[in-house]
Amino acid sequence: MEEPARDPVAEAAGRRPDRPALIAGDIVITWAELDSRVSAAAASITARTAPGDRVALLLGNTVDFAAAYFGTLRAGRVAVPLSPGYTADEREYAIADSAAALVVEEPLTGGVQEFARDAVPGKNDLAVLLYTSGTSGRPKGAMLTHAALAANHEQLDRIEPPVVGPDDVVLLAVPFFHAYGLNTGLGTVAHHAATGVLAERFDAAVSLELITRHRVTVTVGVPGMYQAWTRLPDAAEALRAVRTAVCGAAPLEESVAARFRELTGRAVLIGYGLTETAPVLTTTAVSHRDKSGSIGRPLPGVELLLRTPSGLELWRDGTASVDADLEIAESAGTDPGEIVVRGPNLFSGYWPDGRGGPGPDGWWPTGDIAYADGDGDLVLVDRIGELILVNGFNVYPAEIERVLSAHPAVAAVAVVGLPDPETGQRPHAYVVPAGEPAPSPDELRAHCAARLARFKLPGIELVATLPRTPIGKIRKGDL
Repeated sequence: MEEPARDPVAEAAGRRPDRPALIAGDIVITWAELDSRVSAAAASITARTAPGDRVALLLGNTVDFAAAYFGTLRAGRVAVPLSPGYTADEREYAIADSAAALVVEEPLTGGVQEFARDAVPGKNDLAVLLYTSGTSGRPKGAMLTHAALAANHEQLDRIEPPVVGPDDVVLLAVPFFHAYGLNTGLGTVAHHAATGVLAERFDAAVSLELITRHRVTVTVGVPGMYQAWTRLPDAAEALRAVRTAVCGAAPLEESVAARFRELTGRAVLIGYGLTETAPVLTTTAVSHRDKSGSIGRPLPGVELLLRTPSGLELWRDGTASVDADLEIAESAGTDPGEIVVRGPNLFSGYWPDGRGGPGPDGWWPTGDIAYADGDGDLVLVDRIGELILVNGFNVYPAEIERVLSAHPAVAAVAVVGLPDPETGQRPHAYVVPAGEPAPSPDELRAHCAARLARFKLPGIELVATLPRTPIGKIRKGDL
């Protein structure tokens, strides 16, 4: 019989029933109280679905999300967290693609008091479908098992000194529909039976007030959050209790890291990962904690190598290849290569058939390019594909191009990512109008706003032509 999946909320309630689990405004929920809410949610879900059914969650960073999410897992169903900010088209696609049997947009009620279990989830059962943009322009559901989610916490637990512990108070401002907010944020709080302070929407001043009021000791953030905080005049005092600052989802500018260090006396720990890896793969917490510009080294339990397009191995788990007769980079490290990983935290492929997952040997190519510097630390360079990272959220040009191409006044379009000081990158669309009168940029922006989430909305630039190769392919590098 397969080993059952762990139930982190039940375990936390067993260890520390009276410890505050979640703080939302003036409401404080203990682990015992959250455990009861999770059982009530599980009972409601069980009454309306069958084992293995998908449950779409369109809730913000709230206690209701936590109850519904952990309740879905406890019931032996599959959670499908979706952005409440999705347009109707995006929402309908994800719900239809996942074949969700239940859509949760409000607190789960219904009068069911007792949770009568009809399924015992095994550790290798599917737990979560997290939608991440795909090269086709439509999001793909990354399949993560209970074991994969738990494995990432166990890998992080092996770091010394600990990044997060049971006595920490953690700011939960990264959206829960993102793997980073869901598992590195909410999941970590449950894993350690720590305390999470919920922020539904990020506002620099409001979140600093929460940090001060609740004496937050750990911030889990993205670059834009740290940049916004360091601009505020009272940041140094507000961040005084923070012992661990974690940044992921996108590169952090060295100037922002330096400013944070100047204000707080602490370095920002940089992490790298993907939705498909639950999500953390590397961190500076296992290398040079005060080193900017690096993504650190692999977590304990994660195998990582750098590989050339021809399959030549450049670097594996901290050791450069002695067989590669290659030109050494200016850093006195390795040449750039694709990051290829293996570990128990990896996904099981994309929904529904597991395509695109790890190979028979367990290795999975990430599509990201990095090199190892002279210290043996990894430096992220680029992506093999065209993925644009906006505050850590995946935006594929193909999706935006598909939307713009559907406008009757658009003849051709190419979308690229441009550097942005606030978000890391931003999508920018070069549009060739179809005849006269040409559509205005405002008209095209409105067209996109009705069909794309806000973080995917591109800048619009009208052009007469697009550079193309002799066979007609658009040369985006020339834009």
